[in-house]
Amino acid sequence: METLTNFLPDLEPSLQIVGLLFLLSFLPLIIVTMTPFLRVILVLSLLRQALGTQNAPPTMVLVGLSLVMTGYIIGPELDNVNKEALIPLANNEIKLPMALDRTFGAFSEHMMRNVEVRDLKFFYKLSRQPFPKNPDEVQGRELVTAYLLGELRRAFQIGFLIFVPFLVIDLIVANLLLALGMIMLSPTIVSLPFKIMIFVAIDGWDLILKGLAQSFN
Repeated sequence: METLTNFLPDLEPSLQIVGLLFLLSFLPLIIVTMTPFLRVILVLSLLRQALGTQNAPPTMVLVGLSLVMTGYIIGPELDNVNKEALIPLANNEIKLPMALDRTFGAFSEHMMRNVEVRDLKFFYKLSRQPFPKNPDEVQGRELVTAYLLGELRRAFQIGFLIFVPFLVIDLIVANLLLALGMIMLSPTIVSLPFKIMIFVAIDGWDLILKGLAQSFN
């Protein structure tokens, strides 16, 4: 597999620190593209739209909850990064390029477990490269891109399943208002308390968060 050592050669310690700071500037991009964060935040955002609660919960709360869930989901990978990369680096047992290589390797294991083969084949075909027979030969560029595509697909599939029950409630309320001749009253406003009540009654947050955690391999 392509390693980060190729991007950060064995430089002087001062230059390695500069290179590390440069890579840390890409940390938000890494979190979005190489961790479960994308699927979690998309599902929670779609859930908020399905409920019709506008900005409740606030976006900051959803982002914070998504980060916490991401930490739980990839907890074993983070432990491996700490044991295999951060602690040896702090003890001067390995150099920075090796630590980055092991860090990327831990995230790669997570992506390989959740990536779909059809997505990998598509991007290898797009780059006009032969599809590797060994998973260890998968290149980082194709892996990250295929993983990102798969996360988008799964997030919208889950979002569709979340939307359907709330859509049914909206249709029922709209038909009742129409039958009562209350055509000037917005069905969304009337259905909102019922959707919140049902969501709380079934312990919706617990179901959504547990389902998201279990949707990863």
